[in-house]
Amino acid sequence: MLYWNSQSLPELSGLNFRERMAVIRRASDLLPVPKKLLLNVIKLAVLIPPFMAIARAATIPEALLWALLLVLVYPVLTRPITFLLVGPLLCQARHQLQITAAPTAE
Repeated sequence: MLYWNSQSLPELSGLNFRERMAVIRRASDLLPVPKKLLLNVIKLAVLIPPFMAIARAATIPEALLWALLLVLVYPVLTRPITFLLVGPLLCQARHQLQITAAPTAE
């Protein structure tokens, strides 16, 4: 199943944004090299066409339009793929970071 934002990942329920990002970052560090390479190649495949369009743009407004499109589309395409690849490692990463959903009493 594809997830579009980190709030919808069941493994990260009960965590705030900063904690979710820390777990996702740790899980991406745990990715085996072939999967990490695949993820980076996919990200490059998404980035290269818009950058080529920006480089070939005839006018500044056209280049800015391509840049805006890149800023809007890049996360929409890459985040679900990232979540898909790191999904199996999220519980392990959360355990390693020892982030729990229970609040701490002070």
